[in-house]
Amino acid sequence: MSTHSYTLSGYGPRSRSVWDRLTGRDSVVWRLDWIMIGSGIVLSVIGSLLVWSATRNRTDLNQGDPYYFLTRHFLSLVVGLLLMGGMVWLGHRRVRGAVPVLYGATLVLALLVLTPLGATINGQRAWIQLGAGFSIQPAEFIKITVILAMAMLLAARVDAGDLDHPAHRTVLQSLGIAAAPIVVIMLMPDLGSVMVMVVIVLGVLLASGASNRWIIGLCTAGAGGAVLVWVLGLLDEYQINRFAAFANPALDPAGVGYNTNQARIAIGSGGLLGKGLMNGTQTTGQFVPEQQTDFVFTVAGEELGFVGGLLIIVLLGVVIWRACRIARESNELYSTVVAAGIIAWFAFQSFENIGMTLGIMPVAGLPLPFVSYGGTSMFAVWIAVGLLQSIRVQRPVAG
Repeated sequence: MSTHSYTLSGYGPRSRSVWDRLTGRDSVVWRLDWIMIGSGIVLSVIGSLLVWSATRNRTDLNQGDPYYFLTRHFLSLVVGLLLMGGMVWLGHRRVRGAVPVLYGATLVLALLVLTPLGATINGQRAWIQLGAGFSIQPAEFIKITVILAMAMLLAARVDAGDLDHPAHRTVLQSLGIAAAPIVVIMLMPDLGSVMVMVVIVLGVLLASGASNRWIIGLCTAGAGGAVLVWVLGLLDEYQINRFAAFANPALDPAGVGYNTNQARIAIGSGGLLGKGLMNGTQTTGQFVPEQQTDFVFTVAGEELGFVGGLLIIVLLGVVIWRACRIARESNELYSTVVAAGIIAWFAFQSFENIGMTLGIMPVAGLPLPFVSYGGTSMFAVWIAVGLLQSIRVQRPVAG
């Protein structure tokens, strides 16, 4: 029997033995970053407990089943892990060829939100209702496809060896790719997702080696655009109220400042070790709104205390740290840029979500990656982890 090995899809040597392919030192399983995957799973499990605590008594939401949200959160985690595995199996290089189709599909989904198919929740028309209690939020998938599309364009000639860094024309084209979905998301309006998209664009451009003039110009244009949006009154009233409450925490604590005020009370009451899971008075009393989604960190702060909240932050930091290692060790610009876009996304969204519960960032309606309830968000972050794992396992095997 022949014992030769061969290479397939950039994954390195594979013997003819199925067992060797699964367990060998050069196998895909061994080359996965299990520290990142393990941290993400622990975060999701913690999130399921926090979601359960926040919703078990919410008969107005859980349809009389205290395990309703817990079950769905675990189901989303399982599907997310399967999507991650599928992404590793496909490989980011194969996905690269389908990026134009994926980008167009997510943009169409986002446009459908603006039609009668769209559903409005908490002032945002950002979901497509599928029936039976299921909905999708296209903005979560757009984060992925914009990262992939910009990376494909910016890295094409650099990876081919034609240029040392992206040309100005290429940078301008990549900004056009990002601008279209950002405009659609603004029309929903989903200001939180727009903020994440802007940070993603900056992270992608920085990693691509584009001229610093583009970064400075974009930051300047962004600041000017924010002022213009405010002056022209393009923000909805609920968005203006959120910024007003952030600027003045004492403003109308029973009205526009209610969310942030109750969030700080919940976190502050947890102390060092918390009141114990399921024993939070603010959580049980349903004083903090949207605790299973946007304000899930308040449950951790109250019931698990400073130690529990710190654990979540450390685990998020581990995921981002491992992603930084993958970006640094990549041998092609495309992979580096994809990883950098995901890093910018995870880092900013985590900081914004936790920051708004602590009162150091405005309320923007963003879920906490891996932790908050929400199928689309869970699917998107695990697809992103799958992309990172694919970049890692497709590195050339050291000879």
